[in-house]
Amino acid sequence: MATAKIIAALGVLAMTAVLVYGLTAGSLAADGAELLRNPWGIVSLVDLYTGFILFSAWIVYREKSPAVAAFWVALMMGLGFFTGSLYALRALNASKGDWKVFWMGHHANG
Repeated sequence: MATAKIIAALGVLAMTAVLVYGLTAGSLAADGAELLRNPWGIVSLVDLYTGFILFSAWIVYREKSPAVAAFWVALMMGLGFFTGSLYALRALNASKGDWKVFWMGHHANG
């Protein structure tokens, strides 16, 4: 579990760095428009959002509160795997070393 925590923490750090870089050095509107003009840019976005949706399904499954799940899913759609890494790190810490709790959340005890 320690390795998973390190990987999740590195994901948070890496995503923080690239989000700050993108927000300070780029233009979301201009760069996004350029991405949408490129067929492989569209492929990449579909691939990315497919991953976001699948990861979000895990979040919805493991969270007991629909409001909490909706909060995390909204963050996931806006901030991507910065949120995914942060959520995984949070879930790893909350599971206290129990992989079943990590994967299944509140369903692990039922």
